[in-house]
Amino acid sequence: MPDERQFRDYKNEAEAWITLASGEFYPDILPDACRLYEPVLIEFGLLLQSSHSSTNFFASIMDTKNQWIRTQLCRVFKKYVSPQTPVEMLKRKVDAAKICAQFGDSFRNIVEVQQKYNSRPMPDETLCAILWEYKDRGKKGYDLTERLFDVLRAQHIGLIFTGPERAGKDVLLGTIFKDYPKPDRPVDFVICEGNEVLAIGLARYDSDRGGAQEDDRTGQYREVAQEIIGYADSHGLSHIKVIYVNDGPGLLLGSMWNDYSYIEDQWPGRVKVATLRMVPDRITSEWLRS
Repeated sequence: MPDERQFRDYKNEAEAWITLASGEFYPDILPDACRLYEPVLIEFGLLLQSSHSSTNFFASIMDTKNQWIRTQLCRVFKKYVSPQTPVEMLKRKVDAAKICAQFGDSFRNIVEVQQKYNSRPMPDETLCAILWEYKDRGKKGYDLTERLFDVLRAQHIGLIFTGPERAGKDVLLGTIFKDYPKPDRPVDFVICEGNEVLAIGLARYDSDRGGAQEDDRTGQYREVAQEIIGYADSHGLSHIKVIYVNDGPGLLLGSMWNDYSYIEDQWPGRVKVATLRMVPDRITSEWLRS
C-alpha cells in the first residue's frame, strides 16, 4: 500500500529519515590541505612581493591563467586584503576594474599585507584549513541529486528524468515550456512520460541552516510552487506536480520541518516534500500520474 502520510507526519521520527553525509576530522585534514594549498600560498607571496600597490596586486592575480589557481588566490586575497569584497565578485575577471573602483580605497595597504604574510609560517596551516572548507562545497548536494536520480530511475522504469545529476547547468523552465512567464527559472529535475511533463523538482542538501537562510529557502520554495502551479492551471496542465527533495541535518534545525510541511499543506496532492529515504514511499507512480 502507498504511504499516505504527509511530510509533517514524519516529524516525530525525523532523525530516522535524514541522510547524513560523511565528514572529515580535524586536524586529520591538515597534511592534505597543506599539500594542496601550499603552492597557492607560494604563488600569492611571489605576486605580493612584486606588486607596488594592493590594486596592482589584485590585477596581477586576475592575470593568472590557471582558473583554479586564480580562484584560490582570490580567496586568499579576500582574507588578507579585502574581507568586505564578495569572493564571487573577486573571481570574475571582467569585473576587476569595477572591483578596484568600488572597493580599492578599502584594500589593506600593500606594505602591511606583505608584513602580515611574512609573519606567517609556510605552509600556513590555519589558512590551508580554511581553504579546505571550500574544496567540497556543493559536493553533498551533488551526491544527493546523483542518488536521487538512481532511486527514481530504479523505481519508475520508462519515465524520463532530465537535469544535472552532479555538477551542471540547472534546467530552465523556459526550455520546457516555451511561454513560461519566467523563462530563466532554474529547477533541478523534470520528470516526463513521453512528451508529457509529470513533475518538476528541486533538490537540496542542508548541512546546517537556520535564521535568515532558513526563511530565504522556504520563501523561495513557496514562490516556485505558486509560480509553477499557477502556470500549469492556466494552461490546462493541472496534473503537473512539484517535488522538493531536501535532506541533511539542517532539516532538524529551527522551524524548517514545519515550514516545509506548511508548503506541502498549501497545495495538497500537488506538492510533496521528501527526504531521499522517503522518495520510494512518497513519490509513487500512482501519485505522479494522478
